[in-house]
Amino acid sequence: MAGTSPLGGNEGGFTASDYKKGQPRWCPGCGDHFFLASLHKAMAELGVPPYETAVISGIGCSSRLPYYVNTYAMQTIHGRAAAIATGAKVANPNLTIWQISGDGDGLAIGGNHFIHAMRRNIDLNMILLNNRIYGLTKGQYSPTSPRGFVSKSSPYGTVEDPFRPAELCFGARGRFFARAVATDAAGTVEILKAAKQHKGASVCEILQNCVIFNNGAYDSIYKSEGRKKNAIYVKHGEPLIFGENNEYGLVQEGFGLKVVKIGENGITEKDILVHDAHCEDNTLQLKLAMMDNEHGFPVALGIIRDVEAPTYETAVAEQIEDVKGKKKYHNFMELLETNDTWEVK
Repeated sequence: MAGTSPLGGNEGGFTASDYKKGQPRWCPGCGDHFFLASLHKAMAELGVPPYETAVISGIGCSSRLPYYVNTYAMQTIHGRAAAIATGAKVANPNLTIWQISGDGDGLAIGGNHFIHAMRRNIDLNMILLNNRIYGLTKGQYSPTSPRGFVSKSSPYGTVEDPFRPAELCFGARGRFFARAVATDAAGTVEILKAAKQHKGASVCEILQNCVIFNNGAYDSIYKSEGRKKNAIYVKHGEPLIFGENNEYGLVQEGFGLKVVKIGENGITEKDILVHDAHCEDNTLQLKLAMMDNEHGFPVALGIIRDVEAPTYETAVAEQIEDVKGKKKYHNFMELLETNDTWEVK
C-alpha cells in the first residue's frame, strides 16, 4: 500500500498529478495558481496518500482551492476553516489536514478561530495566503492592508494599523511559523513540507499579489532578482547572511537587530547572528519575522520558528482513554444500567 516513510519521504511513488483535480478558476497571474502548484508538489514529495489527506477552507478567492485537490476537501463558511479543521483533526487524528485561508477570511471574521487553534496547538497545516486585500468582494481593504491604503472601502486611505500575521501567531503561543513568496516554488515547497513534519499548529504565510485589486503588493521580493537584494532566507543553525553576494548580515544591537556589511569596520562572519528556529524563547524569531524593507531590513523567508510542544488532539485522545479506563460503563446500554435506576409502576 502506498504510504509515507518515518522520515516523510514518498514510498508510494505519488506524483503531483495524483493530487490534482479540476481546472482552477482564478485570474491569470493570481498568486493562488503558483501556490496550488507548490502544494501539489509538496504533497507528492511528502507521500501522504490522497485518501489520508483533507483540505479545508473558508470563503474567498484562495478558499476555492479545495476544488482543485484530489483529496478529501471541504469549503466551509466565512472564517470557519480553523473550527471545522479542528473538529476533523480531533475526530480523526491520523488525517493530514491543510487549512487554507486568506488574510481577510483567516484574520478578520476568522481571527478568533485562528488564535485559538494556535493556542491549543492542534496539528493543522494552516496556510495564510496574504495579498493584503479582499479580492472576491472586489477590492476592500483587509486586516493586513497597510495604514493609508486606498481601496474601494477606504477611498481616502485606511486610518488603522494592520495585523502582522507573525506577531499574531507568536502572541497566541504559536510554535511554528514560516513564510514564502508564492512565486518562489522551491521556497514554498520547503516550508510546506516542514509544516507537515512539525507536530502541532503550523502557520505558513504566503506572500502574493492580487493582480486585479492589489498588484505590486510585494514587488520588491516577487521575483528572484528582488529576493536576492531584499530578502533573507533563514535556515536553522546557519548565519543570518543575505545580499546578492552574501555581503550583508544581521547582528544584535541593544534589544534590536542591525544590518552590517561583512568586511567593513572589522565585521566578519563570526560576528553574524546564527538562526535558532528551535529556541523556546521567541524574542529573536519575532524580530526576524517583523523585519521589512520599509525600515531598511530584508524580509525573512523560510522556517522562522519550529518548536515542539504537546498537541491538542493527542491530549484529548489520551484523556478519553484515561476516563474510559476508570468508568464502569463502556457503551450506551451500560451507561443506562449504571448508577441510580428507577422502576416506574
